[in-house]
Amino acid sequence: MKKLRILLFALAGLLLLGAFKAGNTTSKKFKCMIQMVNYTGEGAYIIISLIDPKGAYEETLFIHGEDDEWYHEIDEWWKFWGAKKRSVDGITGETLAGGERLISVLNIDESKINAGYKLRFETSVEDEGYHVKDVEIPLTTEALKAKAEGTGFIRYVRLMPQ
Repeated sequence: MKKLRILLFALAGLLLLGAFKAGNTTSKKFKCMIQMVNYTGEGAYIIISLIDPKGAYEETLFIHGEDDEWYHEIDEWWKFWGAKKRSVDGITGETLAGGERLISVLNIDESKINAGYKLRFETSVEDEGYHVKDVEIPLTTEALKAKAEGTGFIRYVRLMPQ
């Protein structure tokens, strides 16, 4: 009986330690400046996602585009988020039009930095096109200091630690 109590006490301690570690992750804040290319037309929907080392979506960090009726047109991200119809884990803000610039704040779990993760900036503009990897930034100490050029509606992205 005494051995069982000791075993249960030890098990409870391990469970508490695991819960403490899981809840004790630290995130780092980055100002994220997005500069759009000059184009005419509607504002761009921009999805900023955390991509795991295997290339799969892990988390939505930010959405620029509040009207969720258009989210299904952001094909690759929709396969991740829309199929499960869970609540959006990123903050939403307005779309960005051609030539505009916007600064938002991203919270990134520090354990993801230098661990094979990436930030993906996916863009879509009504009747203008869709870019799955408009910008992809490896979550490395060096890449987070550099300006990342876009390949679609984004001219560049710059991240600045806060």
